[in-house]
Amino acid sequence: MAADSPVHDASASLERVGQFFSASLGNAFEIPECEKLGTCRSVTEFEKLNRVGEGTYGIVYRARDTKTDEIVALKKMRMENEKDGIPISGLREINILLNLRHKNIVELKEVVVGTSLDSIFLVMNYCEQDLASLLDNMPQPFSEAQVKCIMLQVFRGLKYLHTNFIIHRDLKVSNLLMTDKGYVKIADFGLARKFGVPVKPMTPRVVTLWYRAPELLFGSKIQTIAIDIWASGCILGELLAHHPLLPGRSEIHQIDMIVEMFGTPNDKIWPGFSSLPALENFTLKKQPYNNLRHTFPWLSEAGLRLLNSIFVYHPDKRATAADCLESSYFKEKPHPCDPELMPTFPEHRNLKRRSDQHENKGKARSTNSYQDFGSAFSTQLPFVSILLKHWNMA
Repeated sequence: MAADSPVHDASASLERVGQFFSASLGNAFEIPECEKLGTCRSVTEFEKLNRVGEGTYGIVYRARDTKTDEIVALKKMRMENEKDGIPISGLREINILLNLRHKNIVELKEVVVGTSLDSIFLVMNYCEQDLASLLDNMPQPFSEAQVKCIMLQVFRGLKYLHTNFIIHRDLKVSNLLMTDKGYVKIADFGLARKFGVPVKPMTPRVVTLWYRAPELLFGSKIQTIAIDIWASGCILGELLAHHPLLPGRSEIHQIDMIVEMFGTPNDKIWPGFSSLPALENFTLKKQPYNNLRHTFPWLSEAGLRLLNSIFVYHPDKRATAADCLESSYFKEKPHPCDPELMPTFPEHRNLKRRSDQHENKGKARSTNSYQDFGSAFSTQLPFVSILLKHWNMA
């Protein structure tokens, strides 16, 4: 908002006074002359090749940067239901990704814009396939050495995120991308949040059901890095079992599956458990056994120890990503294969997972239309880079 009066024509106001008012700082700040017309490139500088995926927070395209000839991924932010500008989830994702640089985290190169506020795209490095579509379509499952290679990269990415006080909050196989060189990258930071000490309450309805930690299912508002670790254990179990480990159909069914697999939690192993909100509505069945060994009878003792350290009910006692990286499971035979020796499946690239196809049935749009990319005579949005630079994202 302009510093002196309510604004109806934002661009005219910007030209007139050259200031914005910061609600978080409580004062006005000057807009540099070089940024008054914006510094974001136009999306028309990219040639759309094909649409490769669609999620809750955006549609992803494969595209070519016409200036550099580089193949990139363009994620169009969902803006259909937004009346007040860029959604906070989108700003959080941009703010987080612009400050992350790690080989196992998808890289946000820049933000580009179309003709209007509902045409904002994130330019990311392109990964040829996602793990979910591979698991659905590959002719035979990953070997144990390949599973170890994948999970080491996931834990390295998580260690980097958690060291930088970021919780991903939506880790699952469809959010793990793989390049044709075998490198795994954690993607889709639409639900990610920065955290501090003490940890503040967050919305509990996050993380896809099959990967959701028990503290979330039981209604805890305190979320820690432990929810990412639980999800990573579900991914490891899925890769080893060759099918989803805990595919619940509802929250109640998910809780039942967790109890059946790991036994019934109690206040002795999880102090404060009985006071969690969800337990006011139902009583858990008594199941005293841990069934991981029966689920993976062929897995080594080191592998079972790793899984058991991840699937701990008490979030504070759950293993960290650093703990997982030190597991003897990754040091015994079969040793993790080198990423560049991972198999590639060109015939399975850009395929949707069957579950995603079912979920998105009826939402199909023309993938050949350039409507999503804006007009060929695009004018740049003047405010995106300014907002990212000056908005307090706490």
